[in-house]
Amino acid sequence: MNLNKELKRLESIRREGANKVFTMYLNTDPSDPDQQGGEWRIHFKNGLRNFEQYLEEDDNKEELKNFQLIKQKVDKFVKGNELNFLKGVVVFATADEEVWFADRVQMHVETEFFWQETPELGQLKELKNKFPKSGIILVQQNEIKVIESYLNEIEDTTSFELDIKTDDWRQKLGPRKANTAMGPGATNLQKDNFEARYEANQHRWYKKIAPKLDKRAKDHSWEKIYVVGESDSSHELKEQMNKPVDEVIQKNMLDHEESKVLQEVFG
Repeated sequence: MNLNKELKRLESIRREGANKVFTMYLNTDPSDPDQQGGEWRIHFKNGLRNFEQYLEEDDNKEELKNFQLIKQKVDKFVKGNELNFLKGVVVFATADEEVWFADRVQMHVETEFFWQETPELGQLKELKNKFPKSGIILVQQNEIKVIESYLNEIEDTTSFELDIKTDDWRQKLGPRKANTAMGPGATNLQKDNFEARYEANQHRWYKKIAPKLDKRAKDHSWEKIYVVGESDSSHELKEQMNKPVDEVIQKNMLDHEESKVLQEVFG
Protein backbone atom coordinates (compact mmCIF):
# COMPACT_ATOMS: atom_id res chain seq x y z
CA MET A 1 0.00 0.00 0.00
CA ASN A 2 1.33 3.41 -1.00
CA LEU A 3 -0.07 5.44 1.88
CA ASN A 4 1.24 8.78 0.62
CA LYS A 5 -0.67 8.36 -2.63
CA GLU A 6 -3.78 7.12 -0.84
CA LEU A 7 -3.75 10.01 1.62
CA LYS A 8 -3.44 12.53 -1.18
CA ARG A 9 -6.44 11.01 -2.94
CA LEU A 10 -8.53 10.90 0.24
CA GLU A 11 -7.67 14.50 1.11
CA SER A 12 -9.31 15.62 -2.14
CA ILE A 13 -12.64 13.95 -1.32
CA ARG A 14 -15.53 16.15 -0.22
CA ARG A 15 -19.19 15.16 -0.42
CA GLU A 16 -22.32 17.26 -0.08
CA GLY A 17 -25.83 16.21 0.82
CA ALA A 18 -26.88 12.62 1.48
CA ASN A 19 -23.87 10.84 -0.04
CA LYS A 20 -21.44 11.25 2.84
CA VAL A 21 -18.14 9.52 3.58
CA PHE A 22 -17.96 6.72 6.14
CA THR A 23 -14.74 6.36 8.15
CA MET A 24 -13.95 3.52 10.53
CA TYR A 25 -10.93 2.83 12.70
CA LEU A 26 -11.44 -0.47 14.53
CA ASN A 27 -9.11 -1.75 17.25
CA THR A 28 -8.74 -5.53 16.79
CA ASP A 29 -5.41 -5.86 18.63
CA PRO A 30 -5.42 -9.27 20.39
CA SER A 31 -2.68 -8.08 22.76
CA ASP A 32 -4.88 -5.22 24.01
CA PRO A 33 -6.26 -6.08 27.48
CA ASP A 34 -9.58 -4.58 26.40
CA GLN A 35 -9.80 -6.96 23.44
CA GLN A 36 -9.20 -10.32 25.11
CA GLY A 37 -12.75 -11.50 24.44
CA GLY A 38 -12.99 -10.12 20.93
CA GLU A 39 -14.81 -7.01 22.17
CA TRP A 40 -14.15 -5.36 18.81
CA ARG A 41 -17.18 -7.24 17.45
CA ILE A 42 -19.44 -5.45 19.93
CA HIS A 43 -17.84 -2.06 19.19
CA PHE A 44 -18.22 -2.68 15.45
CA LYS A 45 -21.87 -3.68 15.72
CA ASN A 46 -22.74 -0.78 18.05
CA GLY A 47 -20.88 1.78 15.94
CA LEU A 48 -22.84 0.93 12.82
CA ARG A 49 -26.14 0.60 14.67
CA ASN A 50 -25.79 4.02 16.29
CA PHE A 51 -25.43 5.76 12.93
CA GLU A 52 -28.34 3.79 11.50
CA GLN A 53 -30.63 4.69 14.42
CA TYR A 54 -29.68 8.35 14.17
CA LEU A 55 -30.49 8.47 10.45
CA GLU A 56 -33.78 6.63 11.01
CA GLU A 57 -34.79 9.18 13.65
CA ASP A 58 -33.73 12.04 11.36
CA ASP A 59 -36.04 10.60 8.69
CA ASN A 60 -33.52 11.18 5.90
CA LYS A 61 -34.41 8.26 3.66
CA GLU A 62 -31.78 8.88 0.98
CA GLU A 63 -28.97 9.28 3.48
CA LEU A 64 -30.15 6.19 5.38
CA LYS A 65 -30.19 4.17 2.15
CA ASN A 66 -26.64 5.29 1.34
CA PHE A 67 -25.42 4.39 4.80
CA GLN A 68 -27.04 0.95 4.64
CA LEU A 69 -25.30 0.22 1.33
CA ILE A 70 -21.98 1.03 2.95
CA LYS A 71 -22.86 -0.95 6.06
CA GLN A 72 -23.48 -4.08 3.98
CA LYS A 73 -20.15 -3.75 2.20
CA VAL A 74 -18.18 -3.02 5.37
CA ASP A 75 -19.88 -5.92 7.18
CA LYS A 76 -18.96 -8.25 4.31
CA PHE A 77 -15.32 -7.08 4.43
CA VAL A 78 -15.09 -7.57 8.20
CA LYS A 79 -16.68 -11.03 8.17
CA GLY A 80 -14.53 -12.12 5.23
CA ASN A 81 -11.27 -11.03 6.84
CA GLU A 82 -11.70 -11.41 10.59
CA LEU A 83 -9.68 -14.64 10.79
CA ASN A 84 -6.71 -12.71 9.41
CA PHE A 85 -7.10 -9.53 11.43
CA LEU A 86 -3.94 -7.95 12.79
CA LYS A 87 -4.02 -5.00 15.21
CA GLY A 88 -6.54 -2.79 13.47
CA VAL A 89 -8.87 -2.18 10.55
CA VAL A 90 -9.22 1.08 8.61
CA VAL A 91 -12.12 1.76 6.23
CA PHE A 92 -13.16 4.76 4.11
CA ALA A 93 -16.24 4.35 1.92
CA THR A 94 -19.00 6.07 -0.04
CA ALA A 95 -22.23 4.50 -1.25
CA ASP A 96 -21.38 5.08 -4.93
CA GLU A 97 -18.03 3.29 -4.36
CA GLU A 98 -16.00 6.21 -5.61
CA VAL A 99 -14.27 5.84 -2.26
CA TRP A 100 -13.47 2.34 -1.04
CA PHE A 101 -10.41 1.81 1.09
CA ALA A 102 -10.41 -1.15 3.49
CA ASP A 103 -7.28 -2.63 4.98
CA ARG A 104 -6.02 -4.66 7.92
CA VAL A 105 -3.11 -2.92 9.62
CA GLN A 106 -0.38 -4.11 11.97
CA MET A 107 -0.72 -0.96 14.06
CA HIS A 108 -2.83 -0.06 17.07
CA VAL A 109 -5.75 2.25 16.33
CA GLU A 110 -8.42 3.74 18.56
CA THR A 111 -11.93 2.63 17.62
CA GLU A 112 -13.76 5.53 15.96
CA PHE A 113 -16.61 5.92 13.45
CA PHE A 114 -17.43 8.98 11.34
CA TRP A 115 -20.20 9.86 8.87
CA GLN A 116 -19.43 13.24 7.37
CA GLU A 117 -18.58 15.24 4.24
CA THR A 118 -14.87 14.27 4.24
CA PRO A 119 -12.79 11.24 5.30
CA GLU A 120 -11.46 11.53 8.85
CA LEU A 121 -7.71 11.10 8.24
CA GLY A 122 -6.22 12.04 11.62
CA GLN A 123 -5.28 8.55 12.81
CA LEU A 124 -4.10 7.45 9.36
CA LYS A 125 -1.69 10.39 9.21
CA GLU A 126 -0.43 9.58 12.71
CA LEU A 127 0.26 5.99 11.62
CA LYS A 128 2.10 7.17 8.53
CA ASN A 129 4.34 9.41 10.63
CA LYS A 130 4.95 6.80 13.32
CA PHE A 131 5.65 3.87 11.00
CA PRO A 132 7.35 5.25 7.86
CA LYS A 133 9.20 3.23 5.24
CA SER A 134 12.24 2.18 7.25
CA GLY A 135 15.50 0.31 7.00
CA ILE A 136 16.52 -1.43 10.22
CA ILE A 137 20.16 -2.54 10.10
CA LEU A 138 21.17 -5.19 12.63
CA VAL A 139 24.92 -5.49 13.02
CA GLN A 140 26.98 -8.01 14.95
CA GLN A 141 30.69 -7.98 14.13
CA ASN A 142 30.99 -9.72 10.74
CA GLU A 143 27.24 -10.17 10.17
CA ILE A 144 24.57 -7.69 9.10
CA LYS A 145 20.85 -8.17 8.63
CA VAL A 146 18.59 -5.59 7.00
CA ILE A 147 14.87 -5.54 7.81
CA GLU A 148 12.79 -3.28 5.58
CA SER A 149 9.46 -2.31 7.08
CA TYR A 150 6.52 -0.10 6.24
CA LEU A 151 3.51 0.63 8.45
CA ASN A 152 4.91 -1.79 11.05
CA GLU A 153 4.94 -4.72 8.60
CA ILE A 154 8.02 -6.47 7.27
CA GLU A 155 8.47 -5.98 3.54
CA ASP A 156 11.84 -7.68 3.04
CA THR A 157 14.89 -9.03 4.87
CA THR A 158 18.43 -9.42 3.59
CA SER A 159 21.49 -10.79 5.37
CA PHE A 160 25.17 -10.15 4.67
CA GLU A 161 28.22 -11.93 6.00
CA LEU A 162 31.85 -10.96 5.79
CA ASP A 163 34.11 -13.62 4.31
CA ILE A 164 37.09 -13.10 6.59
CA LYS A 165 39.35 -14.94 4.14
CA THR A 166 38.71 -12.46 1.33
CA ASP A 167 37.47 -9.46 3.35
CA ASP A 168 34.42 -9.27 1.07
CA TRP A 169 30.81 -9.00 2.17
CA ARG A 170 28.45 -11.45 0.50
CA GLN A 171 24.71 -11.78 0.63
CA LYS A 172 23.57 -14.81 2.57
CA LEU A 173 20.85 -17.21 1.54
CA GLY A 174 19.07 -19.58 3.90
CA PRO A 175 18.91 -19.60 7.69
CA ARG A 176 21.70 -18.16 9.80
CA LYS A 177 24.16 -20.60 11.37
CA ALA A 178 25.67 -19.89 14.75
CA ASN A 179 29.34 -18.95 15.07
CA THR A 180 29.68 -18.40 11.34
CA ALA A 181 32.97 -16.56 11.65
CA MET A 182 34.80 -19.42 13.34
CA GLY A 183 32.64 -22.49 13.00
CA PRO A 184 30.81 -24.31 15.79
CA GLY A 185 33.94 -26.01 17.09
CA ALA A 186 36.08 -22.92 17.41
CA THR A 187 38.61 -22.91 20.24
CA ASN A 188 39.07 -20.07 22.69
CA LEU A 189 42.30 -19.17 20.87
CA GLN A 190 40.47 -18.93 17.54
CA LYS A 191 37.83 -16.76 19.13
CA ASP A 192 40.48 -14.52 20.67
CA ASN A 193 42.22 -14.25 17.30
CA PHE A 194 38.95 -13.29 15.60
CA GLU A 195 38.19 -10.70 18.27
CA ALA A 196 41.63 -9.17 17.78
CA ARG A 197 41.17 -9.14 14.02
CA TYR A 198 37.72 -7.58 14.39
CA GLU A 199 39.08 -4.81 16.60
CA ALA A 200 41.84 -4.09 14.10
CA ASN A 201 39.65 -4.17 10.98
CA GLN A 202 36.10 -3.11 11.88
CA HIS A 203 36.58 0.37 10.42
CA ARG A 204 37.65 -1.05 7.06
CA TRP A 205 35.05 -3.83 7.09
CA TYR A 206 32.11 -1.50 7.70
CA LYS A 207 33.47 1.03 5.22
CA LYS A 208 33.16 -1.72 2.57
CA ILE A 209 29.53 -2.58 3.32
CA ALA A 210 28.29 0.98 3.90
CA PRO A 211 27.91 1.89 0.17
CA LYS A 212 25.69 -1.16 -0.36
CA LEU A 213 23.46 -0.06 2.51
CA ASP A 214 23.39 3.53 1.25
CA LYS A 215 22.36 2.34 -2.21
CA ARG A 216 19.61 0.14 -0.80
CA ALA A 217 18.31 3.07 1.28
CA LYS A 218 18.14 5.24 -1.84
CA ASP A 219 16.72 2.60 -4.18
CA HIS A 220 14.03 1.53 -1.70
CA SER A 221 13.15 5.08 -0.56
CA TRP A 222 13.79 4.59 3.15
CA GLU A 223 12.40 7.49 5.15
CA LYS A 224 14.06 6.39 8.40
CA ILE A 225 17.20 4.40 9.14
CA TYR A 226 17.88 2.58 12.39
CA VAL A 227 21.10 0.79 13.32
CA VAL A 228 20.80 -1.88 16.01
CA GLY A 229 23.79 -3.57 17.62
CA GLU A 230 26.41 -3.41 20.31
CA SER A 231 27.89 0.02 20.93
CA ASP A 232 31.16 -0.17 18.98
CA SER A 233 29.85 -1.94 15.87
CA SER A 234 26.62 0.07 15.59
CA HIS A 235 28.32 3.43 15.96
CA GLU A 236 31.14 2.47 13.59
CA LEU A 237 28.66 1.42 10.91
CA LYS A 238 26.71 4.64 11.39
CA GLU A 239 29.90 6.67 10.87
CA GLN A 240 30.66 4.86 7.61
CA MET A 241 27.25 5.44 6.04
CA ASN A 242 26.56 8.54 3.97
CA LYS A 243 22.82 8.35 4.57
CA PRO A 244 21.85 9.89 7.91
CA VAL A 245 20.97 7.36 10.61
CA ASP A 246 17.95 8.44 12.65
CA GLU A 247 18.66 6.32 15.70
CA VAL A 248 21.23 3.88 17.06
CA ILE A 249 19.86 1.23 19.42
CA GLN A 250 22.63 -0.39 21.45
CA LYS A 251 21.27 -3.90 21.63
CA ASN A 252 22.39 -7.13 20.01
CA MET A 253 19.23 -8.36 18.25
CA LEU A 254 20.60 -10.22 15.24
CA ASP A 255 19.15 -13.52 16.47
CA HIS A 256 15.83 -12.10 17.65
CA GLU A 257 12.54 -12.63 15.83
CA GLU A 258 11.92 -9.86 13.34
CA SER A 259 8.63 -8.94 15.01
CA LYS A 260 10.54 -8.39 18.27
CA VAL A 261 12.96 -6.11 16.46
CA LEU A 262 10.10 -3.99 15.11
CA GLN A 263 8.63 -3.82 18.59
CA GLU A 264 11.96 -2.61 19.98
CA VAL A 265 12.35 0.03 17.28
CA PHE A 266 8.79 1.35 17.10
CA GLY A 267 7.46 0.43 20.53
